[in-house]
Amino acid sequence: MVRAVGAIVGSRAGRAVTGSVGVVGAALAAGLVAERRAIRRRRDQPDVAPAARVGPIGGRPTTVIAADGVPLFVEETGPADAPLTFVFVHGFCVRSDCWVLQRRELADLGRMVFFDQRAHGRSGPSEAGRCTIDVLADDLYRVLCERVPSGPVILVGHSMGGMSVLGLADAHPELFGDRIIGVGLLSTSASELARAALGVPALFTGAVRRVLPGVAVGMRHASGALERLRGGGSDLSWEITRRIGFGATELPPSIITFLEAMVSDTPVEVIGAFLPTLLDNDRLAAAGRLAATPTLIVVGDADLITPVGHSRAIAAALPDAELVVEPGAGHSIMLERPEAVNAALRRLVARALAVHDLPRTSADHRLRAVDGTAA
Repeated sequence: MVRAVGAIVGSRAGRAVTGSVGVVGAALAAGLVAERRAIRRRRDQPDVAPAARVGPIGGRPTTVIAADGVPLFVEETGPADAPLTFVFVHGFCVRSDCWVLQRRELADLGRMVFFDQRAHGRSGPSEAGRCTIDVLADDLYRVLCERVPSGPVILVGHSMGGMSVLGLADAHPELFGDRIIGVGLLSTSASELARAALGVPALFTGAVRRVLPGVAVGMRHASGALERLRGGGSDLSWEITRRIGFGATELPPSIITFLEAMVSDTPVEVIGAFLPTLLDNDRLAAAGRLAATPTLIVVGDADLITPVGHSRAIAAALPDAELVVEPGAGHSIMLERPEAVNAALRRLVARALAVHDLPRTSADHRLRAVDGTAA
C-alpha cells in the first residue's frame, strides 16, 4: 500500500493534482468552519411537512443478476401491463431513491422501473476493475432484458446514469428507435469530464489519466481515514453537499439532508473505483446514435460537476434534441427543479408518442400528454 501511494504522490503529476485538490478542499473546509453558525441556521430553517418530504421510492422490489454475478436492486411502480415503461438510471454516489419526485408526479404516465447501480445503494459490491461505464451499460441492458423484455421504453439517466445510457447506445444501437422511443439525459457528460471537474487544461489531461488509477487505489487503501474526514451527517458535510449538489434555489433543508445521506452512504472505496472511468469517459460519438430517437437534455447553468458546456456538446451532436438550461440550478437538478424536469419529461413523452403508437392493453391505460389530454 505504501509503495502504491508513494508512486502516486511522489510523481510530479501526482503532486500537482493532489496538491491542487488538497489546497482547494482545505480552503473550502476552513471557510465553512468559520461560518458554522450560518450553516446551522440554514439547516434549522422551516421545512415542508414530514409527509411531503423526500424518501424511498416505495415500489415492488426485485433483483436482476449482472453478468458477473452482482445482484442489482430493482424497484418497480405502476401497472405491470402499462403500455409505456420508464427506466430511470441514477448518478454517481446516490441511489435510485433520488428519482422519488419524478415517481410521485409522473405516475400517470405508466410503469416505472428504478434500480441501484452496482456498488451503490442496495445493489451488491463490485470488483474495482468492473466499475466502468461499459459494465454499467451492460447492467442496464440486463435490467431491460429481464424487467422490460417487450414494449416501448423511455430511458432517463442522470450524470453517471446518463453516461450509462450513452454506453448502452454505443453497445446496442439497435434498441434505440423501436424499443427505446425516448431518452432523457440530465446533468451528464459525454467526454472531457476531467477538464470540467478538475479544471485541468487540455495539455495536462494525459497526465491526469495516468495518475487517476493510482489515486483510486490510494483512496481504496486509505478508505478508513478518508471516511472519518468526510464526517457524514455533520454540518460541514451538509454544507458541502448544498454547495456542490445544488445551485441558487432556496430548498427545504430536508432535500439537502436527503442528498447528503445518499452521498455519505457511498463508501470511499466505491468513489475511488469509479473515478477513473468517469473522468476518462468518451461517448460523444455514441450520442450521435440517438439522432433518430426523441431526446431531452436538461442541465443547470450553475452545475459544478457536469457544466452546461457538456450538455451543449451533446446537443450539438443531436440537433433535434430539446435542450433545457435551468438558470441558477446545480447538479442534482431532478431534486432542485423537479417541476421543470417533470414538465420536460412530459414533453418528451408527447414527442415520442407523436411518432410511436402505443400497444393497447387489457386495462386500456391512457396517458396524459403535456396539456392533460389523453394520448
